Amino acid sequence: MSAPTATADAAPMNRRQTLEALSGLLLVLFVAMLSSTVVSTALPKIIGALNGSQTQYTWVVTATLLTATATTPIWGKLADLFNKKLLIQVAIVVFLAGSVAAGFAHSAGQLIAARAFQGIGVGGLQALVQVAIAAMIPPRERGRYNGYLGGVMALATVGGPLLGGLIVDTSWLGWRWCFFVGVPVAVVALLLLQVTLHLPTVRRDNVKIDYLGATLIAAGVSLLLVWISFVDDSFAWLSWQTGAMVGGSVLLLALAVLVESRAAEPVVPLEIVRERTTALAILGSLAVGMAMFGGAVFLGQYFQIGRGYSPTEAGLLTIPMMAGVLLSSIVAGRLITASGKIKPYIVAGSIILVAGFALLGTIDHETSLVLVGAAMFIVGVGVGMTMQNLVLAVQNTVALKDIGAASSTVAFFRSLGGTIGVSVLGAVLARRVTDRITHDLAAAGIPTSGGSGGSTLNLAALPEPVQNIVRAAYGDATGHIFLISAGIAVVGILAALLLKPVTLRSSLDLPDTARSVAVAADAVDGAPAFDEVAVDVTGPGERARR
Repeated sequence: MSAPTATADAAPMNRRQTLEALSGLLLVLFVAMLSSTVVSTALPKIIGALNGSQTQYTWVVTATLLTATATTPIWGKLADLFNKKLLIQVAIVVFLAGSVAAGFAHSAGQLIAARAFQGIGVGGLQALVQVAIAAMIPPRERGRYNGYLGGVMALATVGGPLLGGLIVDTSWLGWRWCFFVGVPVAVVALLLLQVTLHLPTVRRDNVKIDYLGATLIAAGVSLLLVWISFVDDSFAWLSWQTGAMVGGSVLLLALAVLVESRAAEPVVPLEIVRERTTALAILGSLAVGMAMFGGAVFLGQYFQIGRGYSPTEAGLLTIPMMAGVLLSSIVAGRLITASGKIKPYIVAGSIILVAGFALLGTIDHETSLVLVGAAMFIVGVGVGMTMQNLVLAVQNTVALKDIGAASSTVAFFRSLGGTIGVSVLGAVLARRVTDRITHDLAAAGIPTSGGSGGSTLNLAALPEPVQNIVRAAYGDATGHIFLISAGIAVVGILAALLLKPVTLRSSLDLPDTARSVAVAADAVDGAPAFDEVAVDVTGPGERARR
């Protein structure tokens, strides 16, 4: 591998300059995360206002997840070729354009397209902010800044649903401001980064971007998701459409594996995926992603359509899950740091996650909110103990030079699992709701129009007896998809149990790698470097960043 080519655009940044640049980066990260969380409680009202269907409700979320997942590795590769600051600014512009287009959408189809474009920018921001921070701050000093990062993530995670609910409940704002609200923040971040962020351009001459592999993966997954959304509604399970879509998806993904095995720098490095700990962490992350994203997306819909609460109230009612995530992340992280053992907490978290989803699987449109809140808190505890710790388990097994590829691979599959989970559970919910509504309308003697699998979510346009039937159908069907989530999450328990019981290393690199580097340094200048380069990267701050 050829040596990196560095262009010194700026001198090393002092602490004040680092904090100034970090403020812009944190603003960017906040607005990227906010774009996803702010619509979680507002989406039922948004889709209702656009006369959209349950299938379209699912795709508003899936479109952003899919494009962000597919483009994240490409943004990371581009960071090895071009100026990181310029790339962040390009991603902000793409995000802004998508946000504005989503705000002006006049149909659910337009909103889905705008959200897909917005997802390209979100994928870039999520990847490049981490790259920029790593380029600014040495690993030895990075821990002191991670509290800011954790605070921003917590604020976006907890505050987004509340903000979305307040916006759609405020008559002089309206749902379009769920997409416009991030625009001024992103513009400020763009200008702030132009003034404060000064990074050297470091280019690796031999970098090759695996566009073909990324395209094949995105196309294969997209085709599969389209089939999941429309099978048993627009066409039968056994039909030529099913054969074409499923067969085409399998072929595209098989070609993607072939391309990845031969690519110089693949999007998904197969040699890392084949390592036992990484493979198990990917399996566990797929299960966690499918269960968490797929289940949590529909909680806002459950509270609003199934229970009749306002978007603001729905945002408040989702706080127990977020509280569980934050609390368990902090507590488990400190215990892991003290003991160096990680497997027991991943296993415990996986079991707790399944228990939480199983409890949510019992809910219907009349379940006590205390029980629902307790179940959500348990799910949050399970997510907090597993999600980032699965990444940490992988990072502990690979050399420093491979941490970026290994971490991004696990994150890629987690997002992929979330994308598939949202689509699959959304399709199941749509079918179950339609069957229940059709049955109950017929039992009540109310004529039906032979609606499709995606019943309208505009309840205000329905007569009160029909509204009651629709609410009961959504409230009862939501418990069913949480049971499915529990079944999916069982795979995470199996993966966690098969992990090797190891003690987390306290050195930045693998001991053998660090020792060989130190010996080489001794041979050159006699400096006893091994003990000096050992850095504890398993502290709460560093782990929280991951």
